[in-house]
Amino acid sequence: MAEHPTAASRPSAEAIAAALRRERRRTGLSLSEVARRAEIGKSTLSQLEAGTGNPSLETLWALCVALDIPFARLFEQPRPNVQVIRSGQGPVVAASQADYQATLLAACPPGARRDVFSIRAEPGSQRTSAPHMPGVVEHLVLCAGSALAGPEEEPVQLAPGDYIAYPGDVTHIFRALESGTWGVLVSEHV
Repeated sequence: MAEHPTAASRPSAEAIAAALRRERRRTGLSLSEVARRAEIGKSTLSQLEAGTGNPSLETLWALCVALDIPFARLFEQPRPNVQVIRSGQGPVVAASQADYQATLLAACPPGARRDVFSIRAEPGSQRTSAPHMPGVVEHLVLCAGSALAGPEEEPVQLAPGDYIAYPGDVTHIFRALESGTWGVLVSEHV
């Protein structure tokens, strides 16, 4: 079983709330419209913007698609010149329907178009991701374990050291086949 994020490693509710409010205002969309586009309840979005909700990975991704922003924009902080994130540290968001969690390693700086994640999963339920924004490509290097990953219709079995690139703007999956499966995922935005 994967370790679940500790309170210290989870992004703060206040930081996510501020980012959601900022991005919704930037788009000029109402609370109702963003909730409708993300297919979540208006009250859920209101709680998240107030910093009182506990969003799942799926909810945050849906909001990012609705707001047409890269996922990492929810976690942006001032960038140091040198950044080291030790294994098991960094902001972790867990999925609600699979034993799967993503740790943001590097956000996309202005002008660049990529986000880097460390992902960990355990056998059992697969992580099915709805299509992201048009043109998104995901790059994955499997570091340990074994997994099926890629487009839902044509997933590929991966072993440690294997690399796969696939369109992130179609439904895609990640399913751990062995305990302790983890890898590095780069989400590239065009």
